[in-house]
Amino acid sequence: MKKLVIIGLGAGNLEGLPLGVYRAIKEAEHLYLRTAHHPVVDELVAEGVTFESFDHVYEAHDDFPEVYEEISERLLKLASEYTTLTYAVPGHPLVAERAVQLLLAKAPERGIEVEVKGGQSFLDPAFAALKVDPVEGFALLDATDLREHQLQPTMHQLICQVYDSFVASDVKLTMMEVYPDEYPVTVVTAAGIAGQEQITTVPLYELDRLDTYTNLTTVYVPPTEDDQALNRQFFRLRDIVAILRGPDGCPWDRAQTHESIRKNLIEETYEVLETIDDDDPDAMCEEMGDLLLQIMLHAQMAEEDGYFTVRDIIAGLNEKLIRRHPHVFGTSEAGNEVEALQNWEAIKKEEKKEKGTDRAASRLDGVPRDLPALMKAYKYQKKAAQVGFDWDELEEVLDKVKEEWQELREATTPEHQREELGDLLFAIVNVARFMKIDPEEALALTNKKFYSRFSYIEQSLEEAGKAFEDVTLDDMEALWQAAKQEEKEEETE
Repeated sequence: MKKLVIIGLGAGNLEGLPLGVYRAIKEAEHLYLRTAHHPVVDELVAEGVTFESFDHVYEAHDDFPEVYEEISERLLKLASEYTTLTYAVPGHPLVAERAVQLLLAKAPERGIEVEVKGGQSFLDPAFAALKVDPVEGFALLDATDLREHQLQPTMHQLICQVYDSFVASDVKLTMMEVYPDEYPVTVVTAAGIAGQEQITTVPLYELDRLDTYTNLTTVYVPPTEDDQALNRQFFRLRDIVAILRGPDGCPWDRAQTHESIRKNLIEETYEVLETIDDDDPDAMCEEMGDLLLQIMLHAQMAEEDGYFTVRDIIAGLNEKLIRRHPHVFGTSEAGNEVEALQNWEAIKKEEKKEKGTDRAASRLDGVPRDLPALMKAYKYQKKAAQVGFDWDELEEVLDKVKEEWQELREATTPEHQREELGDLLFAIVNVARFMKIDPEEALALTNKKFYSRFSYIEQSLEEAGKAFEDVTLDDMEALWQAAKQEEKEEETE
C-alpha cells in the first residue's frame, strides 16, 4: 500500500523539532514542503536535506482554497507513484492546515495510507508570548476565510495565516463589523523564535498599515465586555430581554403577556411601514429594532412557559427558507420571479398536505383574520382567481366599478349605503389587482400626498398670519393647487 507521511516542522528552529520528526525528515527519500519560508528550513538545507516546495502554487492562484486543492491533488498523484512520500508543513499538521485536511479526506479512497507525525504548533509560543491562558476559552480562526459570525468578542481569538497586508486588510474590514475601529489588536510574528519575534499592538483601523507580515504572523484579539462590541451581538439582545423579564427586571416587562402586548406588534409593524413609505433608512433601522423587540418578548414568554425559544424560531425559519427555495439550495430551477413563487406555493401546499392541514373549509381560510380590510380583500381575490373565479378583462372590472358606484348613489338607508360602499371598494381592489398595483401601497402613497398638501395649506396660512376660520374653501383649494404645482416642479428638477 502506498504511504503518505505528513510531518510538522514546528514553530521555531531545529532545536524545537522532536527527534522522531527530525529523523523522518532526514530519512525521507521524497520530501515536499508546503512552503520553504520557515525558520527551520535553512538549518535543514545546511544539513544536506533536499526537498521541493509548493511556493510556486501560491503564485498561480488568486485564492487560497484553490492553492490547497492543487497541493492536495499533486501530493496524492505523487504518493501513488512512490512507495512512501513525505510532506512537511509549518507548525503542527493538524493545526490550520487545510491541505492536510483535504489529504486526510481523499487519501483512503485513493488507496493511500496517511501517517501524521506532529511538530510543535504556533499556539504554544503564541500563548507564551501573549501571556494568555487558553483555558479561559479561545477561538483559532483562519484569516484567509474569516467570517463575521465566527468572531466571538467574549473569547480570546487568534487569527492565523495573516500572510501580508492584503490579508490583514480583509481581516480588518471583517472585524470592523463587530468591533470598534479603535479596538486594540496585537500582531505577533515569529512567536518563540529568538531574534525574530515581534509583538505589536495597534488600534484595529491600523491593522493593515504594518509592514511586518509574514507566513509566521498571527493576530490576537483580546476578549471584551465593551458595550460597543457586545451590543452588536444577538446573544446580547436575548440576554437583555431575559433580564427585563427576570425576577430583578422591569416591573412593566414582567407584567406583560402575549395578549397584553398583541397590539404593540401591530403598531410597531405600521411604524416600520411608515419609515419605508418615507424612504428614511435611519428611522427604518430604529423602528425595525422596535419590531424585533416585540418578537423577542413573545419568544421569551414562550420560553418561560416551556413552549419554544427564539432559537427554535430561527431554526424553523432557516429550515423553511432552504426547503422552499430548491432553485437556490437544491437542484430545481426558477428562471424568473413567477416560477420562484410557484415553487414556493407548491412546496407550501405539499407541507400542509403532509401535516394534514390542507383540508380547510374554504380556499380563503389561509388569509389571516386580522389583516386590514383592504389587504384582506386583495388576498381573497388573488386566491379566488387561482381557481378561475375571476374577470377576463380589465374593462369588465371597470364596468363593475361603475355598476357598484351607481348602486351606492341609489342606496337610501345607512345600512344599505355602507354595504354598497364596501362593494365599491371591493371592486376597486379588483381593478388594482388587474393593473398589478398593490392597493395598500397605492392608498398609502395617496395618504402621504394628502398629508403633504394639507400641511402646505397649514404652513401657508400660518405664514400669512391666518387661521382656517379666516379663509374660504376656494382659498384652501387655491393653496392645494399651489402645493400640487410645487410637487411637479420638484419632480422635474
